[in-house]
Amino acid sequence: MSAPHHHSDDASADPVEKIVPLMPIVLPVAGGVLMLLLAFIAVFMA
Repeated sequence: MSAPHHHSDDASADPVEKIVPLMPIVLPVAGGVLMLLLAFIAVFMA
């Protein structure tokens, strides 16, 4: 006498799965921003 299991595809949508296809764009951009920030800090501290 268990409750019926209603499986909804909308409820099981993983937010990580939406981001994974964007990784080839996001990672280099984030790396570039990080390098610029670190270079700015290095020049500013010198």
